[in-house]
This record gives sequence, structure tokens and C-alpha cells, in this order.
Amino acid sequence: MALDGAFLYTIKRELSALIGGRVDKIHQPSREQIIISLRANSGSYKLLMSANASDARVHITKSETENPKAPPMFCMLMRKHLNNGRLLNIRQDGLERILYFDFEAMNEIGDMVSVTVACEIMGRCSNIILINGENKIIDSIKRVDEEMSRERLVLPGMTYTYPPRGDRLNLLTASREEMLAGIKSQKNAELSKCLIKTFEGISPIFARECAFYASKKEITKDELDENSADRLLFFLMNIQKNLNDGNNSFCVIIDKNKSLKDFCFMPIHQYGGLMFTKEFETAGEMLDYFYLERDTANRMKQHSHDLLKFLANISDRISRKLALQREELKQCSDRDKLKICGDLINANIYALQKGISSAELQNFYNESCETLTISMNTRLTPSQNAQHYYAEYRKAAVAEKKLIELIKQGEEELLYIDSVFDALTRSTNENEVLELKLELAEQGYIKANRLKAKPPKALSPIEFVSSDGFRILVGRNNKQNDKLTLKTAENSDIWLHTKNITGSHVIILTDKKTPPDRTIEEAAIIAAYHSKGRSSSQVPVDYTEVKYVKKPAGAKPGMVIFTNNRTLYVTPDYDIISKLKKQV
Repeated sequence: MALDGAFLYTIKRELSALIGGRVDKIHQPSREQIIISLRANSGSYKLLMSANASDARVHITKSETENPKAPPMFCMLMRKHLNNGRLLNIRQDGLERILYFDFEAMNEIGDMVSVTVACEIMGRCSNIILINGENKIIDSIKRVDEEMSRERLVLPGMTYTYPPRGDRLNLLTASREEMLAGIKSQKNAELSKCLIKTFEGISPIFARECAFYASKKEITKDELDENSADRLLFFLMNIQKNLNDGNNSFCVIIDKNKSLKDFCFMPIHQYGGLMFTKEFETAGEMLDYFYLERDTANRMKQHSHDLLKFLANISDRISRKLALQREELKQCSDRDKLKICGDLINANIYALQKGISSAELQNFYNESCETLTISMNTRLTPSQNAQHYYAEYRKAAVAEKKLIELIKQGEEELLYIDSVFDALTRSTNENEVLELKLELAEQGYIKANRLKAKPPKALSPIEFVSSDGFRILVGRNNKQNDKLTLKTAENSDIWLHTKNITGSHVIILTDKKTPPDRTIEEAAIIAAYHSKGRSSSQVPVDYTEVKYVKKPAGAKPGMVIFTNNRTLYVTPDYDIISKLKKQV
């Protein structure tokens, strides 16, 4: 992620409001995370420090966290040395990814002493280190011994040393000439990589944005002509001014599947229409949003993983069963030959005797009367052999009828499982996952006693408003699809669903008015987006009035039949979806 030295500089500016504040409480909600509550003149704040490799960061937070009943040892140590201490200063050396928090606190014998908390944001090497006034390490949230690192040890009692640092330019102070010379001194490589080697504390996404501004495409250092160099230097000098002036715009980069990809302290344009951004006023608000949403998505992924695997196994089992049934049905299609064999034996019964293993008889059903070799059971009489063929013929006929019915049921079940799988992949919260589990329990796929959680609060359909002011409702799962189509909607409302593709039921509430073509097209785009065809183009969407939609007796949830329909071909567009979605 892009919490680089430049981003940390903007966070340091925000944290300046904490200077002069006193430590109120210290908590350690997880093994590598510390939250320090401070009371300052401007109010109360919670300072979050995380040394976790996947979410290392430091910022003001407003999120609520659950603390363990017994505080860990490092938390107790922090309380001992910082209790009621006053924050004197926050330091950053250039654009290094370290913030130093200098506190003044009282020790056990009543003397005022200096204590520093070094918050190192360095990926897997991130750490939170408590340092005394003599620059000795009191302790750290992650101890680093010789087995873990030969370059830098972080252990109690040792002198605190700076992490290894390369000789690179400081983006905050470098001149235009120094920037150009530094870039040209690098070996030829992609321009973005040369920028990372030239400047201290910049992330790959920021370097790529610089290269994109310079040439609108990825180029090498040697391909940097005079015009591109001027554009690049103008961009870098403008960023330098914005950083020094505190004129930054914090944004999260999100793809069209709503997955959070990255963040930065400036607008990002390098992805074009493939991504969009969500802007925030402060770095703290942005980081709170990013990591809360990401952690929620990860929990959702964990909760839904087992259910996705379960559904995949059911789908695979049904598919194998259908393959066997179709093969058996194919064999039943030859049953007429069995009847012909019985007829030919009966027609020639006078010439046949018990004990023969086969008979060569003229097939009078064939125009050329070709000779047909018929196998005979030596233990049966010719009449009994004929009856055996008739019995096999009747058995095959019954089997064909039964197999056609079973295959139809299997195909409907496979379609239902596919619809649940699709709804699960589009779930955005734990309640939606739990509702799908309850639906599967009602259908007999999951034992109800395995669902330990209490029933979730019923969710309302997803709501949109068309450009013409018509409300558009979207079902979240099969049960809600049924309720939306068969109970909520009026006969004059418009029903939409992707053609031969699993997806949600979509209803245009018309209030007995005729919706314009634009509204129907927008509803079709919504239907295509909330379906398995979300990532496709030219998705067919059927639409008709609700009065023409019926549910067959005994059909699975969400399964309906309809008539008098028309079909639109649309391409799902997230920008349109987000524009039309009703804001809660």
C-alpha cells in the first residue's frame, strides 16, 4: 500500500493538533497495534499505531475497537512510561517512513524524563519502539534478534539506531536541477522505477502517476525527451509545493467490482476508466475507511469461503449425476430395436427352437429386408425370448420418461444452486451471507441446527432512482426476489431479468405510469450488473409487466416463468450504477 514517506509527512501535519496533549489511556487491541488516547486543547483524540505487516500505519482514528480483558505486557510497559505524559513534538527525518513522538512524563521517583515512541512504517519490518532519554531501547512491540536480522537489532537495553537508508533526494527540498540530474544519473529502466530510486519515501503508485503525467504511458528513462522531462519536473515541483503548503487531496482507488486497491495523498488518473476514486478531507478519515472496508471484505471472504466451496461441491455432484442420466437416456433412445427383435422372433417362432444362441431373421421393418442377427438366451424358449425383449422395451420406455423428468429436475436444481452461488459472490455484508444460509437450510441443503447465529434482521431490497425519477428495486437473494416480484410489485410494474443468466429480479415501480425508454434501459443495466454477466458486454435482459410473471407450483425460490417479454442488450456500467443508487 502507498503509506510512503510523503504520505506520512501529510499525516504528521494532521497530528500536529496533538502536540501539547496529555496521555489519557493506552490500549493494545491486537498483538501489533497500539491506541493512545490524548486530551489536547482542541479536543480528545485517539492515535492509532499499527506495526502489522499488512496494515502498518499511524493516524488519528475514530473507529471503535474491542480491547482484551487483560492488557498485554507491552501495553502495560507503555502505560508505565507514558501515563499522563505530555506530547512535546512529532518528528520525521526527511521523508523517512518513521514518525518520532517525543513525550515528557514522570518516572517512578517523580522526576520528569523524556520518552520517545518511534513508529516505523516499513512493511514487514514495521515496529513500535519505546526509547528513553538516553536513546536506549526500553522495549518494542516486535523484538528483532540476530536470527531475524543481522543488520539491525531491536532489543531492550540496546542503543536505538536508524534503519539502513539510501542516498536519495528529499522531494520536499530538492530543486528542479537536482531532480533532473538525479533522474538522469539512474541506469536505464522504466521511468517510474527510476523515480523510486531517485527520491526518498515515494511509493510505486505515486511514481507511476508522475510517469503517466509526463508521457501518458510507461516509458524508460532514456525515452524521456525534453518535453516529457519538462512535464515531469513541473508535476514534481507542484507536488512539492502542495506537500509543503498542506494542500493535499486524499483518495482511495476502487475497481469496478468495489474492491479497494490502493490510496494516495493526491488524485490518481493513471487507471483511466478502469478504476474510480473516493476522496476524503483528511488522511485519518481515509485510512479509517480503507482498512475498515478492507477488513470487512476479508471477514466476508472468510465467512463465505466455506459456503462457496459447499455450493461448488453440490454443483459438481449434480453435474456428474446429470451426465450419467443423459448417457442413460441416450441408450434408451435405441429401445425400438428391442421391440423389433421381439416382433421378429414372434413372426418366425415356428422356425426357432429352444437352445439356440442366436437367430438370423429377415427384418421386414426395413425396406431392403436385410438379415438381422438377434441374440437368444439358450435357457429360454423362443416365446420367452420374445417376451424378454418386450419387457426390456417397456423398461426402457419407462426409464426414458423418468429420466427426462429427473434431468429436468436436476437442471432446475443446478440453476438454483448457480443463482445462490451468484448471489453469494455479490454479497456485501454478513447479514446477506446469513440469509443465504437460512435459505439453503429451508431447502434442505444445510441442517438448520448448524446455524448458531440468530436470524438476521430482514434486509430491504437495493434501491435505485432512474434519471426520470422512477424507483427501481433489486432483490438481494432468491427469497427476496420472490417477495419483490410476487408480493411487493403491482401488476403494472415492469419486471426485468437477464436472459438465461442467473441474477437478481429487478422491478421498476411505475405507479401505473408508462416509464420512458431511458428508465427501462437504466433498469436493464442495473439487472445486468446484478447478475452473473456483470463483467460481460451486450448482456441480454428480458423485461415485461409483472402481471405476465408467474411462479410454477413447487418451483425453487427465485424461479419464475414469464411471457409477453422483450429483450434489451446492455453493457453493465458501474459509473451509471453508482450514480443511480439511492444514497442512504
